[in-house]
Amino acid sequence: MKTLRFFSLVVLATLELLAVPAWGATVRGKIVDEKTGGLLPARIYIRDASGKWYFPRSSGAGGSALPYQRTFGGNTRATEQHTTLSAHPFTVDLGPGRYEVSIERGKEFRVLSEVLTVGDEAVVEVAYKLRRWVNMAGRGWFSGDTHVHRDPAEIPNVQLAEDVNVVLPVVHWTTTDQIPPSLGPRNFKGEFGRGLIQADPTHVCYPMNSEYEIFTTGGSNHTSGAFVVAHHKRPFEVPVFPLKRVVDQARSEGALIDLEKHNWPWSMAVVPIIRPDLFELSNNHLWRTEFAVRKWAVPAPAYMGLPQGGLESEKDWALYGFRTYYALLNCGFRISPSAGTANGVHPVPLGFGRVYVHLESGFDFEKWMVGLRAGRSFVTTGPMLIADIQRELPGHSFRMKRGEVRQVRVRATLLSDDPVTSIEFVVNGEVASQVSFENDSQRSRIERSALSDRLALKGSGWVAVRCWSRLADGRIRFAHTAPFYFDVPGESPTPTRQEAEFLSLRTREEIQRSRGLLPAAAVAEYEESLRFYEGLKAVAR
Repeated sequence: MKTLRFFSLVVLATLELLAVPAWGATVRGKIVDEKTGGLLPARIYIRDASGKWYFPRSSGAGGSALPYQRTFGGNTRATEQHTTLSAHPFTVDLGPGRYEVSIERGKEFRVLSEVLTVGDEAVVEVAYKLRRWVNMAGRGWFSGDTHVHRDPAEIPNVQLAEDVNVVLPVVHWTTTDQIPPSLGPRNFKGEFGRGLIQADPTHVCYPMNSEYEIFTTGGSNHTSGAFVVAHHKRPFEVPVFPLKRVVDQARSEGALIDLEKHNWPWSMAVVPIIRPDLFELSNNHLWRTEFAVRKWAVPAPAYMGLPQGGLESEKDWALYGFRTYYALLNCGFRISPSAGTANGVHPVPLGFGRVYVHLESGFDFEKWMVGLRAGRSFVTTGPMLIADIQRELPGHSFRMKRGEVRQVRVRATLLSDDPVTSIEFVVNGEVASQVSFENDSQRSRIERSALSDRLALKGSGWVAVRCWSRLADGRIRFAHTAPFYFDVPGESPTPTRQEAEFLSLRTREEIQRSRGLLPAAAVAEYEESLRFYEGLKAVAR
């Protein structure tokens, strides 16, 4: 009897170590489209009452399931614990009890949350039906995540589960000023050429992208910042400094330079040199899980009206990025918005923030990249925002005459499965018109339209549209279009005095901070940037 009891204890201990319940059920499940009944790929979360997470396995022939577990530092509330499933049945072993199950598929399907109760049965059969609330591809809009840190071999599973049409994984990544991305110690193994990896005809991955994310300079711990070179043709075998050498290769290969975040120490100092094509308006500090990066890098300047002791919310962080982007647009830089999650590093699903690009004649990767650069796009963490001026999409340039004052109205179509608080029409960095939905009795409608007040435009400048939605828990989501441009021949947009002072100060501080560590050529580039910003102060508004 003692031997039997000892044997039982050993078996129980072994099962506990293997995280397999001693008694319980094998749950056999499938995720299907509510309308068609067809199997869907998706992202699934399963958690028990104690907070323990469970990760299903694919049970279909040719199926795949990829667990994803990331926590920000020691903050257990800022955690992402899910499995991305291919369009096949799945199984998971669960002991008796109640489990929270949540299933998502990108932005265009409604979140499904249910409680699963497991008793003493051996097998539990479940079917989860996802409902599509909008079909953006049917409207000519296709999504992308431009900054990803996943092995390209995993991308087909993940991008179908998240319904992201274009994924640009960083395969080469350096964090040291003297090491080129092609030799980065964290690079993915394999030969990555210019060919597409196709999950299906409308979901593709281009696996030749590199990131310069510099934490070590001149052999010292000295954080500079980051930018991504996307869609290049050959590995980058040059270190980051001088910057112009990197830019020359990128331009010669038709690659796009994406400014990775707005408040790295070097972010403003490098812009006049690298002339980025893209600005991550939705970046990798915006997560599905709790906003956690409240104090990071360079704080927002006082003129932005944001908390100075640390950002309090993801809306503060988003506004910091918006206002920085606006300052650069006001300096005459034609930078289109992008969205990058750094999924693979951060606790965030692929495509949580994504950029939608409009294509006239169906999906085509190369045309998508052209549209991304041209700004026929909007960025979103939730709602869909389609805007036009005189039937032209964002990115369009309208010609103006010198001295002309043009009255324009912007038409916006907003699609959201969450309550919307407002649509805001931004002119040269300031909210010039707003439509509020705070007291809208029909705010649960998925689609609505809004028209700006008449906007009086004079001189070269730009117009964009942004909107905010609010979840049941008080969290926010946003969408933001690329700019519409208004051009007077021979005239450039001008920043405000505060913006020009901010950009000059940031660059001057970076020169002082980095002198003695950076090579002389790099310091000279920063000094060139400073002269550019100082020159704008003379014409600032």
